[in-house]
Amino acid sequence: MTTKQINVLIIEDNDDIREGTKEILELTGYQVYTAPEGKTGVDMALKHLPDIILCDIMMPELDGFGVLYMLSKHPEAATIPFIFLTAKAERADMRKAMEMGADDYLTKPFDDIELLNAIETRLKKRKQLGTDNNVRKNLYLSDEEQELLLKELVQGARVKTYRKKQFIYQERDMPLYVYYVKKGKVRNFLYYLDGRELSTDIHVSDSFFGYEALLLQQQYNDNAETLEEVELALIDKEQFFELLYRKPGIANKFIKWLSGTIRGKEDQLLAFAYDSVRKRVANALISVAEKTISNASADECLIRISRDDLASLAGTANETISRMLADFKDEKLIAKEGNAIRILSIHRLRNIKQ
Repeated sequence: MTTKQINVLIIEDNDDIREGTKEILELTGYQVYTAPEGKTGVDMALKHLPDIILCDIMMPELDGFGVLYMLSKHPEAATIPFIFLTAKAERADMRKAMEMGADDYLTKPFDDIELLNAIETRLKKRKQLGTDNNVRKNLYLSDEEQELLLKELVQGARVKTYRKKQFIYQERDMPLYVYYVKKGKVRNFLYYLDGRELSTDIHVSDSFFGYEALLLQQQYNDNAETLEEVELALIDKEQFFELLYRKPGIANKFIKWLSGTIRGKEDQLLAFAYDSVRKRVANALISVAEKTISNASADECLIRISRDDLASLAGTANETISRMLADFKDEKLIAKEGNAIRILSIHRLRNIKQ
């Protein structure tokens, strides 16, 4: 029985280093492919699907970070162990490499033992994860598989009921749980220096929150409070991280949610800086509506939110909210139904001019 020869791809623009590294690896028994720059390296990686990639960082046109990013977009190449080679030993480069998903980092000049140990270590770790198909299966789960795993995570969690206007956590608390809303609404908010509040997000049934600080391993930088009586599943952080380590596809999902949250807050800050009060109030109503309706194509919906909470979400005063809601009612954009607001046209609200 023959052992499959291990394929290595070297992407390096320095001829001496590229050929010297190739010679060492071939003498050790590896099959070696080489590329003199990043674009060719990406093409060769997708063509040969090597067992491991060694890649220089500082290269013209497409650098090593660009190579790693482009390969991460291809499922068949995204799981290949990736080792950066660089003459720079700054912490910033090392940190960026690891944050992007690199498996290891070798600083030039490196000796034969360092090189071979790094390769063997990464190959062993990949083998421990299972076959290539199992790795890809864990990384690229179907929507149904993700939903099932998250449902199991929630079902195994402790359930707790909170009263209206009760804190779930406060700024500077250390995170212990990921929260899942089973019933009710929760808001995140910050305090102005003068004590006023600014709502930054609203969470409704079937949504997760509180994972940002846990993923970043830092204290909460905001507050979470119930808008009504709420039923939450408290997912223990050890169980949460165990699932993420076992199923990287779930980790990718939470990272995407985290990225969306950050982009949303950036958009909110821009809106506070440049949008009129009228536009901000309209956007606040739309934000609540989008989290309330189940049919994405619906243009009309009923929302329940107090003037205080709407003012906090729009970053304005209660008196302004009352004036804006009266204007929207006159314009047949909304209607009052008891303590609730019926939005008559989300589309028209969204197209309100400054």
